[in-house]
Amino acid sequence: MSRASRAVLLAALVFPGAGHFFLKRKVMAWILVLTSSACLYQLIVSAVVTANSISDKIMHGKIPLDVEQISAAVSTELATEGGIMLSVASWMLLVCWLIGVLDAYRIAKLSE
Repeated sequence: MSRASRAVLLAALVFPGAGHFFLKRKVMAWILVLTSSACLYQLIVSAVVTANSISDKIMHGKIPLDVEQISAAVSTELATEGGIMLSVASWMLLVCWLIGVLDAYRIAKLSE
């Protein structure tokens, strides 16, 4: 397996920046890892906050225990609080992942 293939597989399947660590490009690797980690942190925190809010409403009887009602409440919660931030974090994570894969391939091909 070529160096480019290994770098691309690491970047695509492990985490953004893993291919750069393999290629000994640590500065770019840390930039990708930290940016991706911040995006993932934002996504996870938002999911937990939304889940806690919805579960509190269910426990207090404000939302009936019905899948359609819960789904509508989640949609409303995401539309009113932090929906744009989630979208930005999701897109930034995707862009980081793509940059990681494409740049790892480019660097590996240049070094061959």
